[in-house]
Order: sequence, then structure tokens, then C-alpha cells
Amino acid sequence: MAIATETTEATILSRVIEPRRGTWSKEAAESILKFDFPASDLKRMNSLAAKARQGDLTAEEEAALDSYREVGRILELLQSKARLSLKRLASRS
Repeated sequence: MAIATETTEATILSRVIEPRRGTWSKEAAESILKFDFPASDLKRMNSLAAKARQGDLTAEEEAALDSYREVGRILELLQSKARLSLKRLASRS
């Protein structure tokens, strides 16, 4: 048995979700594809990213940007599985 060595939240959740297996119902998949960041968070992420490109982030801002990135990775995992689930369901029709 392989030992899991990657321990970021997104990596652990990836092993739990198994995004390459499309096993969700149509309703679940469609709901997850509607998940997105609110406009205020998108604005904050863009602001932090701009400051990061300039090298002007404080430690607190860097932590916030890392949190946004981690949530983005998790959202990508969920939506990947949702798309595969819909594709699997469509191929059965």
C-alpha cells in the first residue's frame, strides 16, 4: 500500500474526491458547476495578485493569496469531477 505524502488540503481532498472518476448524479454535478467566487473575492484576488507581481505583498496578504489559491484548486477538483460525471451520464444516453 502506498503512503500518502502530499498533505495540502487540496491534495488530500483530491484523493478523497477522486476527480478522475465521474460518479456524481446529474443534479449534483450541475450544482457544483455553479460554484464560483463572489465578485468581492475576485476583486480581492486580482488586487493581491497585482501586488504579488510587484513584490509588494505583506505576510498577511501572502497568506490570504495562498488561501485563495488553495480554495481555487479545491474548486477545480470538484468541477473536474462534475464535468466528468456529466460526460459519463451523457455517454449512457
